[in-house]
Amino acid sequence: MKVTTAALPLLPLFQRLLPGLPGLPGLPGLPAVPGLPDLASLPGRLTGLSLTLLKASALEAAILAGHLLLYPSGIIQERRPIQTLRPTDAQDAQDPHPSPPPPRLPAPVSPPVVLLHGFIDNRSVFLLLRRSLAQHGRHEIESLNYSPLTCDIRTAAELLGRHIEEICERTGSERVDVVGHSLGGLIARYYVQRLGGDLRVRTLVTLGTPHAGTKVVPLANAHPIVRQMRPGSAVIEELTRPAPGCRTRFVSFWSDLDRVMDPLETACLDHPDLSVQNVRVSGIGHLALPVHPTVATGIRQALDTAGPETDVETDTDTGKHHGGLTVA
Repeated sequence: MKVTTAALPLLPLFQRLLPGLPGLPGLPGLPAVPGLPDLASLPGRLTGLSLTLLKASALEAAILAGHLLLYPSGIIQERRPIQTLRPTDAQDAQDPHPSPPPPRLPAPVSPPVVLLHGFIDNRSVFLLLRRSLAQHGRHEIESLNYSPLTCDIRTAAELLGRHIEEICERTGSERVDVVGHSLGGLIARYYVQRLGGDLRVRTLVTLGTPHAGTKVVPLANAHPIVRQMRPGSAVIEELTRPAPGCRTRFVSFWSDLDRVMDPLETACLDHPDLSVQNVRVSGIGHLALPVHPTVATGIRQALDTAGPETDVETDTDTGKHHGGLTVA
């Protein structure tokens, strides 16, 4: 009993470290002490958390190593399909009385998908996601590289808009879907909210995007575009402004082990005028979001249906949708 009594001054510390512990009945002779009987499970819980962090860190290191090998292959801008004349078209061009053209097949139900990478990256980060989308029926998939020297999110958003207009003109599609990783999601969101891109973007999926700004790596402020990703920047402030009637649906994937997001919840999108679904991903870090097959499945569901079908809930107060993916 004396040992237990001596430990009582430490209880506020444990309650601060483990705020989710429920209140439980007290010990004999002592008043009820919330969380005290669960302290015995603390070592096991910390061990489990450490193992999860260790696995996530090892996966991040492996992905980084593989991405460094693939990075040179994605430096060159993606080649655009070249429209060529079919043999019948060439014959018709020479024939003064050409036969009527065959009826056109209906346009595909799924719109083209545009992939937009993050800061100091390129399209090679989407190699596995692109393959997954193609294997499940998405045949119009294009990536846009923007220069690492780009210093303004607004300029990058204008470039994205021109790219999407060219895709729509070439494919005959009126709208596209966009998947943006990290900074790429912020650029795409700026295009949708501030440059009228909701006319062209049906669904915007963001992966680890600092929607409310991130405070990680203060020394990186030397780069102007990093300063625009800070909380309270002019760009972040613009994105909090009203966006009535926005036609784009947003799905934001955020990870509970994402060390690039500070705080973690900055990767959740919260805006009263936007149709938003926030999906929490457990067990992986920032670099794994565009790579992990479980996340790829969630992205496909987000593009093909109303949202991921796993553990989706609606907040009755805000109307926002929440979901979850556990990958490790």
